Amino acid sequence: MTANVVYLLAGAALLLAVVLPVALSRFAISSPIVLVVAGALIGLLPLPKGVSASPVDNPVFTEHLTELTVIVALMGVGLALDRPLELLHPHSWLQWGAAWRLLAIAMPLTIAGVALLGWSLMGLAPATALLLGAALAPTDPVLASDVQVEGPTPFDEGDEDHVDEEDEVRFALTAEAGLNDGLAFPFVYAAIFLLTMGDVGEWGLRWFAWEVTGKIAIGVVVGTAVGWLLAKLAFRTPQPTLRLAETGEPLLALAAVLLSYGAAESLGGGYGFLAVFACAMTLRSSERGHEYHVHMHESIDRLERLLTLAVLLLLGVALTNDLLGDLTLPGVVVGVLLVFVVRPLTAYAALSVGAARERETETQGRGGARPRLTQRERLATAFFGVRGVGSLYYLSYAAGAAAFPQLSQIWAAVAFTIGLSVLVHGITATPVMTRLERHREVDGTVGAAT
Repeated sequence: MTANVVYLLAGAALLLAVVLPVALSRFAISSPIVLVVAGALIGLLPLPKGVSASPVDNPVFTEHLTELTVIVALMGVGLALDRPLELLHPHSWLQWGAAWRLLAIAMPLTIAGVALLGWSLMGLAPATALLLGAALAPTDPVLASDVQVEGPTPFDEGDEDHVDEEDEVRFALTAEAGLNDGLAFPFVYAAIFLLTMGDVGEWGLRWFAWEVTGKIAIGVVVGTAVGWLLAKLAFRTPQPTLRLAETGEPLLALAAVLLSYGAAESLGGGYGFLAVFACAMTLRSSERGHEYHVHMHESIDRLERLLTLAVLLLLGVALTNDLLGDLTLPGVVVGVLLVFVVRPLTAYAALSVGAARERETETQGRGGARPRLTQRERLATAFFGVRGVGSLYYLSYAAGAAAFPQLSQIWAAVAFTIGLSVLVHGITATPVMTRLERHREVDGTVGAAT
């Protein structure tokens, strides 16, 4: 393949990235579907000798590309959320109730369920099965844009009628995607430790104290601190020329991504994914109604689309170049069960916890009640557990950290699952979300019982 052909394909791909979001907005098909298919068609062309597009052969490149894509997406997610999260206000935490239940209940159950399926159906070693579960558990912040909130909404800070996130389904999925990539990391480490250190009794206590508690705390604290400093610079610095919110310079968002991620990872290996999301949320909490947040989000969104384009095209190329060569029928079954059974059941069960109490609180008219998902909305939220770029990152990271047996099998199973998720969720997102909005209009309220 000559350099001219590469330029031609790259130009066509960029044109797709610009045109697709607008062209497909009214149809039941998403941009990721078209990009993966385009990549698969490109993959049918003869590649130069010695060149491989498979992430199995390029784990370091895959790790860094997907890592950058995820952290950029996490900044976009954090900036997009209108609903505040104030650590010292319990009412604020209640408003995030759906996200907490998805993280605390659905994600661990999904990891356990997929790991059990990998061990029993695919015959994977325990450590490899746990890695499969950890990689496939998080809802992806990159490919789930069709079911997430659209972006920050400017408003007058004195507007008492302003409503934060009217669509509880989109909010729950967005908040979950923002947090669960970082929270899945301890389980990736658990798989690595299980393989390299043996019995859980040898490393379990250290894992919980540091990989679970310590690194999460570092990520949150560092991200919050970086966000606070950048917000002070952007909105409240005494020097008008440095007050970036007034000049409208959106690249502060990209600086925030790199600073928060790099600082957290450098300080004891804290979870950079959580740091980026915490930084974005802290930035967003400052002058919440300011239109500068819109400019930063738009800048991040453009970069995210470009990175997503590269990842999906390369994934498509790899799919038609032997990435699925080690895919087995049990691997297919595991992917299908995750998308249609494991994620929907665990998430629906998690979202149903406390539903009766929420109805009682609403009936009694108590103040501070958390937003309540209807049964229809719980079903939709449970179904849209999109798998994507984060899964590729976790696998490539683990592949560089330890020699997992049967790794090619889980690469194939994960690639198949991502492709299935892109297809199923991409086709159903527009009609399902449109139908939910229609039901809300008929009901005359948002998040009310049906």
